[in-house]
Amino acid sequence: VGCDRSKNLVDICGEKHFQAFVCDALSVPIRSGSCDACISIAVIHHFSTAERRLATIRELARLLRPGGTALIYVWAMEQEYKNQKSKYLKEKNGSKNKDKEMNTGTAQRPLSDQGPDNSSQDSSWSDQLLNDLKDGDCGAKPVADFRLPVHTNRTSFHSQDLLVPWHLKGGTKKKEESVDTVLVPGGSKESQELSPVFHRYYHVFCEGELETVCRSLDCVRVQKSYYDQGNWCVILEKL
Repeated sequence: VGCDRSKNLVDICGEKHFQAFVCDALSVPIRSGSCDACISIAVIHHFSTAERRLATIRELARLLRPGGTALIYVWAMEQEYKNQKSKYLKEKNGSKNKDKEMNTGTAQRPLSDQGPDNSSQDSSWSDQLLNDLKDGDCGAKPVADFRLPVHTNRTSFHSQDLLVPWHLKGGTKKKEESVDTVLVPGGSKESQELSPVFHRYYHVFCEGELETVCRSLDCVRVQKSYYDQGNWCVILEKL
């Protein structure tokens, strides 16, 4: 059974006769302890605060039966690891990329910062984690104001919190929509056309950050933590 924030993507699942529904990762309408396994791929890095990222993992753990496992993937700050460039860096602009999110014909705006109430314990823990990350050497530059940097596609990250441009391919833009547009390079002027660009929020994770968040929960243990093609990954077991 799958779930997604995007109704358009869930509709595609329905057309392919898969079971899927629309929901929020912070509140999944499934009974506690009813899942043998859960996966969360490229979801948690879209949540804008440490509290919300922690709450998402706690919700994932709630769904698992004791002994059940969860696999989590998030985008890594380190796109070059152990002297190896990630596939993301290797695929330059203009090459044929197979990013599913870019080819679905849908674009999503960043989520608002309205979320569920969090306990003071979670808040103090996230503050400590934030301080630890600031003290660490992750290569991230501190943000001096509330404006997020816009990332240049297929390049290394210079900030953990940023906006990634998503070019809507083959879509039509409504007149009332207010989105940026870019000139898509083509073989001739006649083949060039304007495409809307959506800036999507990401928090890219430093080495050890995802594992640290998971270890703060008493209900799970980290079975494995690893790096995979520009992503930090963990496998959790429900206690």
